[in-house]
Amino acid sequence: MEVVEEVDSGVEQIVAVRKNDEDDIIAFKTSSGRELDYITALDEAKSGKLAHVDVFHKYGRDIIRSEPDGMKENNLDNLPSF
Repeated sequence: MEVVEEVDSGVEQIVAVRKNDEDDIIAFKTSSGRELDYITALDEAKSGKLAHVDVFHKYGRDIIRSEPDGMKENNLDNLPSF
């Protein structure tokens, strides 16, 4: 697997995800090794601290998703588990 570097100073990428028994993403691992629960990741994504993700409102709540770029490999659901 390719090593992901921080894009800009203070901006990290999501490199792995943790899912629950229902296959929902519940936590994220960043390029610096930090582990973020979903709420913390939402806050950081909204404030621009996480690269290549968008926050949008769906199903009555805020959702994190990878920026659409036509590549399925880097979709959050397809990232490695931790």
